[in-house]
Order: sequence, then structure tokens, then C-alpha cells
Amino acid sequence: MVPRPVLQPQPDSQPAELPRRLIVANAVHEVIRCKWSLQILDRVRAGTRRPGAIRRSCPGLSTKVMNERLAKLVRLGILERRAFPEIPPRVEYYFTPFGRRFTRILAAIDRLQAEVDRAGLQSHATGPGRNRA
Repeated sequence: MVPRPVLQPQPDSQPAELPRRLIVANAVHEVIRCKWSLQILDRVRAGTRRPGAIRRSCPGLSTKVMNERLAKLVRLGILERRAFPEIPPRVEYYFTPFGRRFTRILAAIDRLQAEVDRAGLQSHATGPGRNRA
């Protein structure tokens, strides 16, 4: 009997064979659906680069969740992790070139939200005749 090959689990990131448009769409989906990813990206955008400072600036964010989110953002190619060979060790996170472009999407969402807030518009989910939960 010929042994069957063992299938290895795939990493949580998107497969390399996906078209570029789907990879970007996946990155948008992964970030937008996670409040912590959005907050972490806001902190890095504001200049906070070290994990401890990011965690302290996000009330309620645990170290475990922060590390998971940072790792996901690195896998998505939005952030890069830089480890400095110092004692004590120092790690900082920076936007990749793709990540800098990606923040334009987040900025566009912020502008749209500001327009909605100024106009007092309601979303379809909370519009007339809808239950607000």
C-alpha cells in the first residue's frame, strides 16, 4: 500500500495564486472587520511603533490579541516588523510601501464617515422602518 501524503495546514494568509485584486480585497476585509486592527493601524499611522506603547494606548487590548493582530498585519503585507539587535531587545512596526497605500483606503473611509456624520445620514441598517438593536 502506498502511503498517502500528509497535507500540511496552510498559513492563515492568502494563497500566492490569488489574483492581486482578491488579495487587496482580503486585506481590506481582514482589517475592516477587526476593531483592534483598525486601532493598531491608527496608532502606527500616528507614529506609535513599539508594541508596548501600542498596547498601552488601546484600552482593553490584551498583549495576546495585539500580537495576533500585528502578526496578521505583517502577513497581509501592511506592516513590517523590525527587530533591533540591542539589549534589551527592541521591536518596532512600520508601514510597508503597500501598507502606506493601504492607509489611503482607511483615510477614505474616515472621510466618508465624516461626511455621513455631518449630513446626519442614516445607514440602511438603521434607516426608517428598521429595528435598532
